[in-house]
Amino acid sequence: MKKSILVLATAFTLSAFFTSCRDTAKEAEDTEMSDDMEDDMDDVGDDLEEAADDTGDAIENAANETGDAVDNAANEVGEELDGDDN
Repeated sequence: MKKSILVLATAFTLSAFFTSCRDTAKEAEDTEMSDDMEDDMDDVGDDLEEAADDTGDAIENAANETGDAVDNAANEVGEELDGDDN
């Protein structure tokens, strides 16, 4: 019984010692770093939006080019079936 009480008292003492010693200057630095991190996150968000727009444009261009290629192939097949040899 004595050992468990001593262990609990020691744990309480150590936890009180480590939690009571806080540096307020470090908290101010952490706040500044949070602002920098927020700016970085905004930049990352902007970059992601730009990349998504570029990807959408590339997909649209590829779809248009594919459609044009299909139309050209269909015209060539139609000409072959009509018997127009060039």
